[in-house]
Amino acid sequence: MAILSLKKLREMKNEELQKKLDELRLELLNIRGKIRAHMTPDNPGKVREIRKTIARILTVLRERGIKK
Repeated sequence: MAILSLKKLREMKNEELQKKLDELRLELLNIRGKIRAHMTPDNPGKVREIRKTIARILTVLRERGIKK
């Protein structure tokens, strides 16, 4: 999953942002599951990248007044 810039996120519609948010949360859940099962993730930095992208999406949604 590539890092999405704030500019690109602001150009997306609310539905697209919600869909992307759900995808990222699922991916983060899968990676954390691997870590808890004592498996090494393919890219350890990916967890941080996903968390930051989720935060960016939530920031854009809150700016627009959309709450989940």
